[in-house]
Amino acid sequence: MNYGLRTNNQEEMTKKLYNYKLLLILIKISTMPKTIIAGNWKMNKTQAESKEFLKQFLSLIAHRDESTEVVLCVPFTSLETVSLNLDGTGVGLGAQNVHWAESGAYTGEISASMLTEIGVNYVIIGHSERRQFFGETDETVNLRLKTAQKHGLTPILCVGETKAQRDAGETENVIFHQLKEGLVGVDQNNLVVAYEPIWAIGTGDTCESSEANRVIGLIRGQLENKEVSIQYGGSVNASNIDEIMAQPEINGGLVGGASLEGVSFARIVNFQ
Repeated sequence: MNYGLRTNNQEEMTKKLYNYKLLLILIKISTMPKTIIAGNWKMNKTQAESKEFLKQFLSLIAHRDESTEVVLCVPFTSLETVSLNLDGTGVGLGAQNVHWAESGAYTGEISASMLTEIGVNYVIIGHSERRQFFGETDETVNLRLKTAQKHGLTPILCVGETKAQRDAGETENVIFHQLKEGLVGVDQNNLVVAYEPIWAIGTGDTCESSEANRVIGLIRGQLENKEVSIQYGGSVNASNIDEIMAQPEINGGLVGGASLEGVSFARIVNFQ
């Protein structure tokens, strides 16, 4: 009896099984949503203040988990300055809006080509403040999304409900409508979604992490691509980031006020 041959066959089968299991693990990892932490500076910081922030912030995240993608969405006036200072850091640069036209008589707007020229790779679209104060609609959101993608930008689509809508039990209907109208013709392979309960932004009210997780799970159920990264954005700070990121449906945060201070934002990026 050839025991040596039998042993060799067993070893070969064991090796093949190990390689197969390893392949499955790698496939699972490659298809998991990315973790993305984005800071939205809104209308804050001059160019000089931006440089000072980066000196402190970048040193504090130098040893961060490389699987976490970090993005800074800064005012238009700081984009080029921040872009130059982010070179080689692995931190992404985002804008806070983009127009759907390439050029034209659109005073106060900015085009996608203007953004990509200075190294921008993300752009926030449909933020609640744009919807509330500047007449943003689901139709204009859709136009901005498609234009951003056409120029290679990754849009961060913001959706969420007001307090009145939540109190009326309309949370799901409102968000599902925003997704349905906003995502017409949009490539979901190049998209980030941020759930921002408007009633929890700078109001003192809080959205429990379990509730944020529930709503984000519902949002994922409405998407064709289930691997889209979905962030939570509603008064995210250094004190609640660990609990938020422990939720299985949440893939990151869209951070407002807490992203303006280097130490606090670094703690958010280095969540545990």
